[in-house]
Amino acid sequence: MLSNKIQDALNAQINAELWSAYLYLSMSLHFQAEGRAGVANWFAIQFKEEQAHAQILMNYVNQRGGRVILAPIDAVPSSWASILDAFKATLEHERKVTSLINSLFALAEEEKDYATRDRLQWFVSEQVEEEDNCRTLIDKFSLVGDNGMGIYMLDNELAARTYTEPSPLAAQ
Repeated sequence: MLSNKIQDALNAQINAELWSAYLYLSMSLHFQAEGRAGVANWFAIQFKEEQAHAQILMNYVNQRGGRVILAPIDAVPSSWASILDAFKATLEHERKVTSLINSLFALAEEEKDYATRDRLQWFVSEQVEEEDNCRTLIDKFSLVGDNGMGIYMLDNELAARTYTEPSPLAAQ
């Protein structure tokens, strides 16, 4: 059984993950409208991943006999000045999510809820990957700058990205 404190914190994280999904859906739609199908695809995959992250947490709360309480999702931005600006905003956002996950992990340790801490370990590792992916894309788009051919090539590269179900969901 989850303590109320842990359950409330997990519900807040579920909301944060759903907000992240909403943000990435907005980014995907923005770049789709801009004719950047590859960038739109990359963000559409991020949208699916964030939904999966929320689902992992919702499944966990239910498995532990808790109750998932869905809260309203705040509005998200709907436009970005450039692809580079969007990826910089993404990195900033992922750093915030990392901080939220780290705080949840610390709370689980404080509460001696080792099962929750164990579940959160996957998210800790996932956030390292998320931030690294953003930094790599920022470096690539910074390198090509306004070069149309470079942007075209990177857009094609991002179009090849596919969704892979996270291991905690695949194990269900």
